[in-house]
Amino acid sequence: MSAVRTEDRGSVRILTLDRPERRNALNLEDRLELLEALRAADREARAIVLTGAGAVFCAGGDITSMSQDRSVAAHRLQVVGSIVEQLHGGERPIVAAVEGGAYGLGLALAVGSDLLVAGRSATFSTSFAQVGLAPDTGLAYSLPFRVGRGRTRELLLTARMVSADEAERIGMVDMLADDGAVLEAAVSSAQRLAELSAPMVAGVRRILHMSDQSLQGVLAAEAETQVDLLAGPEFAEGRDAFLERRKPNFNRV
Repeated sequence: MSAVRTEDRGSVRILTLDRPERRNALNLEDRLELLEALRAADREARAIVLTGAGAVFCAGGDITSMSQDRSVAAHRLQVVGSIVEQLHGGERPIVAAVEGGAYGLGLALAVGSDLLVAGRSATFSTSFAQVGLAPDTGLAYSLPFRVGRGRTRELLLTARMVSADEAERIGMVDMLADDGAVLEAAVSSAQRLAELSAPMVAGVRRILHMSDQSLQGVLAAEAETQVDLLAGPEFAEGRDAFLERRKPNFNRV
């Protein structure tokens, strides 16, 4: 049985982690499947929703499959590294829909998305420290973008449980929805993103995730991206729509 279930709703692809019997904890094979599903969605859809089947979005890595063999561990981390690179470096925006909770690797997947929608009773934890591990799956990179370095340090070291209300207050979560309605709220957000100019979305994502975040680096990236966009058909459509007082249709160009 597949670990990742796919569904298309128009130009939005929903990727559902489908191991509810183990709270969607991911072993190596599951991670490889998720990586391929993300890559395919980036090619074939205009926006992506990542969610989990059952009561929990993702409980993290499957501890029962973890090995103390260094070569095996290194391979597992190489795979999750590729997943994170796809999350941040892909062309398409990603919305995470979190019901129940996101812990460890699951939290990293959620906060590594562009937007994070969570249920009002959802909970979050970095959780790695609880089993004597440091963070992986890019959590030490993604989480500071949302909550700042000081808060990230506290959450990584304590691995305490964070409620949905606190998660929204500190910026970990972008939007709360009623329990049971999170997926629909996330799909609605993804559909709005899918209507935007695809090159613009990709350009913004590249600027935000590039390694050089100095003022000079950002200014150079903004200038390069903006020159390309100004010369493209999406800006022409956006300009015409503005002058004609209508909604732009970026999907037609």
